[in-house]
Amino acid sequence: MIDIETLRKYFQNDVIVISEHAKNRCRERNIKQKDIKYCVMSGEIIEQYSDDFPFPSCLIFGRAADNRIIHAVISDEGESGRIITAYIPNTTKFKNDLKTRKECDL
Repeated sequence: MIDIETLRKYFQNDVIVISEHAKNRCRERNIKQKDIKYCVMSGEIIEQYSDDFPFPSCLIFGRAADNRIIHAVISDEGESGRIITAYIPNTTKFKNDLKTRKECDL
């Protein structure tokens, strides 16, 4: 299970990398790397993905530098972290609190 304090230490120690996917998506979504750092430093883990390959990851709810709510998916690779993606959540997939995922109709 990933601990938010561990991810915060990775940011403080500058041992976070950003995937090419995240770079591209963040550019499209006007999310800066500093926004992701703000999100992690002030946010909370709302979902854990312990079975992600090759490393476990988690979904973080937090605020960007300009106070927008954002979500960031970050992996814990043991001695560093990797930004997988970040996006602006909406109520299509999340409830009004933007933290709780809606039930999927199958």
